[in-house]
Amino acid sequence: MTTLLLSLLLTLAQAAVPGVRPLPAPLSVARWWDPPPTPYAAGHRGVDLSAPVGAELRAVAAGRVHYAGPVAGRGVLSIALPNGLRTTYEPVRPLVSEGDQVTAGQVVAILTEGSHCPTPCLHWGLLAGESYLNPLTLLPHPTPRLLPAYPPSPADARGAGP
Repeated sequence: MTTLLLSLLLTLAQAAVPGVRPLPAPLSVARWWDPPPTPYAAGHRGVDLSAPVGAELRAVAAGRVHYAGPVAGRGVLSIALPNGLRTTYEPVRPLVSEGDQVTAGQVVAILTEGSHCPTPCLHWGLLAGESYLNPLTLLPHPTPRLLPAYPPSPADARGAGP
């Protein structure tokens, strides 16, 4: 039942969120999402994206700032999305305040120093209620392109190889 519910939430997230990247492309993942088997077990409840300190962070979708301030000594920004999801960014210096409306792609924070990764990174999270989801599901998916099939070269036709 939990798997079905999470699948449904991910589908809704993809359908309802425009999918703006929090950092400029290409994104470099320093640590992937690794959900814990139980709510209090070890795991990684977000994705770490490599970026330099001072990088501008963008809202991945329109929403309302749920929280902007310190948590355990580091800056955190949380944005409530219209579909009931909430996305989080840390360590940051928020440029918006609790209750502010933000638009997709708006610069909402600046990346600051943190101790989560060996090199500077953004810890980006996604929540549905108290359940953590993979935030990468919010990103636009590439559109596959078919390439033309070329006739084989004479060497290929003879079975010759390198």
